[in-house]
Amino acid sequence: MVTSLQAQGVASIGGPGQVLDDATVRRFVRARLAAEDLDGRSVCVLVPDATRSCPLPLLLSAVHDALDGRATNVTVLIALGTHAPMTGDGLRKHLGGVYSARNHEWDNPEALVRLGSVSPDRVAELSEGRLRESVDVVVNRAVVEHDVCLVVGPVFPHEVVGFSGGNKYFFPGVAGPEIIDFSHWLGALITSAEIIGTRGITPVRALIDQAAALIPSRRLALTLVVESGTGALHAAAFGPPEAAWAAAADVSAQAHVQYLDAPVQRVLSVVPTKYGDMWTGAKGFYKVEPIVADGGQVIVYAPHITRISAMHPEIERIGYHCRDYFVKQWDRFAGEHWGVLAHSTHLRGAGTWDPVRGERNRVTVTLATGIPEDVVRAANLDYLDPAAVDLDAFAATADGDGDTLVVPQAGEVLFRLR
Repeated sequence: MVTSLQAQGVASIGGPGQVLDDATVRRFVRARLAAEDLDGRSVCVLVPDATRSCPLPLLLSAVHDALDGRATNVTVLIALGTHAPMTGDGLRKHLGGVYSARNHEWDNPEALVRLGSVSPDRVAELSEGRLRESVDVVVNRAVVEHDVCLVVGPVFPHEVVGFSGGNKYFFPGVAGPEIIDFSHWLGALITSAEIIGTRGITPVRALIDQAAALIPSRRLALTLVVESGTGALHAAAFGPPEAAWAAAADVSAQAHVQYLDAPVQRVLSVVPTKYGDMWTGAKGFYKVEPIVADGGQVIVYAPHITRISAMHPEIERIGYHCRDYFVKQWDRFAGEHWGVLAHSTHLRGAGTWDPVRGERNRVTVTLATGIPEDVVRAANLDYLDPAAVDLDAFAATADGDGDTLVVPQAGEVLFRLR
């Protein structure tokens, strides 16, 4: 009997309650690539940066074994989006020494090529009427200069698109600035709390898939479901990006979502060091916002973070605000990078704005980081000295009162109410 996944050309292993050993993963990757027509082809391998948990050295080693002597050349491209580039020992450790890699250059026109555009009418259809204007589809040149593009990356609940992975490695992963901004702002209009962890084809996913269909190279994906906190694999799927992503998202929805029976008043999100600034460390807020009671507080604890954004310093000028703050004052903000505005709304969370009462936010967002207090408060967030945070005391309180939640390794597991 042919399963629906097999009918879509997808092979998969593992599941939400499993942990795959390295040998099993290697066999799967080698077998899947061995079955593809890759002899004499050039291959561009798109991989995540270090902000995504993934046993990349293991996977790239298996890819190398499968392609060595077959592919004419292999280029590894790091799907940074607008994150800071990776260099030096951190990059070598990230890749495992099998391949060297290029960083995506979203702000370098020479590194990009235009594939076409999505029309205003089609954008309106895909966005369910939220936006109606054309968007240029621009991508890293390496994508079109290779015969085959192979995405290798994990799938997690995501604040912009619902679940990450798949074609998201092209857009925004190795895309030009316009479609990066456009897709993120579309997600912000829906709001992070509404879209994060949403199954199926969200409006942002629909736009991404539409853009990916313009890529002339053949597209394949090895999508992964990673055990949060360990980097081991629960599952892997291989095939066309759309179908392989869907298979992994079904597993991620079981492995990466925890449910509470009632909202809590306070969350302490302990952000791991792989998030080097607030731009990426904000995932410690996104993943817990849905379970915080009205008027509650999220404390983002990350003493190692010393700046808001390495790549987008304008966020310090704009600050953090709810969606309606921007939408209802659009003449003031339309000229800013929409991706920056989107990030602002994602970390500030739900709220309202009107010209009489101003901004009224649903929850308090407090940074206990190495970012100076004056910078934090100027950005419209609350400040707490990280030295004053007693993790053991928070844990004891959480065990006793039911109104406090401590989340270690915050940023990957999504918390929702039943």
